[in-house]
Amino acid sequence: MKKRTLVLFSLFAIISVSAQEVLSTQGDSYSNASGNIDFTIGEVIINTGTDGTNDLTQGFHQTNWNFLGVDDFAPNYEAIIFPNPTGEILNIKSSAFDNITYTLYDAQGKLVMQDVLFTEQTLIQVIHLAPGGYSLTLNNETQNLKTFKLVKTH
Repeated sequence: MKKRTLVLFSLFAIISVSAQEVLSTQGDSYSNASGNIDFTIGEVIINTGTDGTNDLTQGFHQTNWNFLGVDDFAPNYEAIIFPNPTGEILNIKSSAFDNITYTLYDAQGKLVMQDVLFTEQTLIQVIHLAPGGYSLTLNNETQNLKTFKLVKTH
């Protein structure tokens, strides 16, 4: 009887430990001053909670979760940013760079960085920024031209 109980207990312990394993091909971690998030693409949804303003879904991969995107206020103005996500350097490329200002905001809307475009391809050092979501707005003297949503990694 003792031998059978020991075997069953050992088997149960092995199953319990291995049940916590997730095999995934994608995922990442982001953090900023107000919190951290780790996610794995492919994990099932197990719970969604809200405080009336913010929603949190446990189980991660959400098909409507969009970190990357562009708000196009001036369709005739062409600009691209790359790489996105970025780690160390962000490139802004536009043939029309005269009198164009870029403004970088963190996820809370706090101004992080602002300057003007000097050349057709402007490099911005972002290695010192915390990982997380940011918005980069390009504007001229009279209007917003484009707003890019971007992700800063490590």
